Amino acid sequence: MPKPKIISPRAGQESVWDYPRPPALESVTKTLTVVAGGEIIAQTNQGFRVLETSHPPVYYFPPQDVKKEFVRIKSVGRSFCEWKGAAFYVDVIVGDAEFANAAWGYADPSPRFRPIREYLAFYASRVDTCFVDEEEVIPQPGDFYGGWITDDIVGPFKGEPGTWGW
Repeated sequence: MPKPKIISPRAGQESVWDYPRPPALESVTKTLTVVAGGEIIAQTNQGFRVLETSHPPVYYFPPQDVKKEFVRIKSVGRSFCEWKGAAFYVDVIVGDAEFANAAWGYADPSPRFRPIREYLAFYASRVDTCFVDEEEVIPQPGDFYGGWITDDIVGPFKGEPGTWGW
């Protein structure tokens, strides 16, 4: 597998290659917004982000900042993260529009990630759009990952074709 050509960050940018492994968890005071079916379904300035080598940040919303009338926790569909534990998945339903597996969370995360217990992370590729402050995010490539790419993040990013071996 060829080594990735790492992009050097400019002033004010972060390289995902400087993020740690195991991942770090940090609080975020920027305004995070998720729009689905034309509705703001989640918005917070009390979120968290998980930073992991080669991945754009994954943003987590506290339960009180997600409009519960639009989310349905699925009884099936689970995955396991070696760092955070067993994940559950959530569908978003707005009117007649259904956004399957649009978000995930951890009911009982590992001790290091206890602060995001019951928080939700949204796939930007599975809803209408997501924002960090006023910037519309670009979804992390690939269908497996849920990172949000903004102008202040440089890669290359895991999930792009040919990156599974990183």
